[in-house]
Amino acid sequence: MPVVTPDGFRASGNIAYVPAEALPPGSDLAVDMPNDADPRDLVERFADIATIRIAFPAFGDGRGFSLARQLRDLGYKGHLRAGGNLISDQYRHARQSGFDDVEIDDALAERQPEEQWIVREQRSYREKLAAR
Repeated sequence: MPVVTPDGFRASGNIAYVPAEALPPGSDLAVDMPNDADPRDLVERFADIATIRIAFPAFGDGRGFSLARQLRDLGYKGHLRAGGNLISDQYRHARQSGFDDVEIDDALAERQPEEQWIVREQRSYREKLAAR
């Protein structure tokens, strides 16, 4: 699966995610979090979690954006990844919500190639500069 970053597509890598509700002991964890989870449940483990991937089961379900913002507001400094059904038009909002990148499936990457995602990032960057 490709991962959309501000610099374009890259491979997602072989990250072994664990469910948020069953965190094992240890550190440098990669956690899968449903979009209806309570982010406060992870606060005490933030230092152990390197990556949180928030599920987007449908592109019309925006709860993942709110969850990302809540995690950042609670102090999570690690890597946030949106995973699932997002489209390029939602990329700017994902980045503004606190996501570092977006994981999409191969079929979506084919329908919406890298250029469609990158233009959203560039537009967002230009808007940030203009707001200063």
